[in-house]
Amino acid sequence: MILDYLKVGPLDVNCSILVCPNSNEAIVIDPGGNEEDILARIAALDARVKLILITHSHFDHVIAGARLKKETGAPVCLPKKDRGVWRLMGLQFKLAKIEGKKPPHIDRFLKEGEKVSVGSLSLEVIHTPGHSPGGCAFYMKDENLIFAGDSLYRDSVGNWQVPFGNFEDLVRTLHDKFMTLPDNTRVIPGHGEETTIGREREHNPFLKPGRIEELREAERTRPGTFRMLLAMLLPKFFSLKSAKK
Repeated sequence: MILDYLKVGPLDVNCSILVCPNSNEAIVIDPGGNEEDILARIAALDARVKLILITHSHFDHVIAGARLKKETGAPVCLPKKDRGVWRLMGLQFKLAKIEGKKPPHIDRFLKEGEKVSVGSLSLEVIHTPGHSPGGCAFYMKDENLIFAGDSLYRDSVGNWQVPFGNFEDLVRTLHDKFMTLPDNTRVIPGHGEETTIGREREHNPFLKPGRIEELREAERTRPGTFRMLLAMLLPKFFSLKSAKK
């Protein structure tokens, strides 16, 4: 397997390109922007993209999705349980001031435990809620490799303090889905440097019982999704109202 990834878009998403060495067929994970850079990297690898995978329904992971789909003809796949958040993608683009672009059409919805394959590449879908309700990771057991999306980072974890995020779901995801993997599993996160499960098990402060209890206590006073959405949308509403006067 050939693996390459590059940082793209306004939030430096790790966009991964996996290529089957036998057929040159490829999978792209999280095309978060910089379309020309992604297409140039695909061309340099002499790859033929057959699948585009999205780990979760946040705008920064899909900005280049529509262009990539148009150029390659590859279907776009999204975790089924993140469909609700995906319906707000247009709003996310507007709030993030992503102009002149639209999110891609989703061709296939993925379920936990199913396999997606291209050539000799095979990835298992693992449901990893917490940062978003239906976010997922893509696991290659034979390669000791997991694409973690925005659930697990080097020395950190995904932000649960976002609309539809959930701290308890994230804690379960980290312990039941990631920490059950072998220590030598290579982790490509949605942002930042790559790491391994063993390193995070030993060093990640957010996996320590004491820190988890501190965060759990703080969660009791955090605004829920409805209040967060109001805080985001009301200033925009009143600014539009003022502009019409």
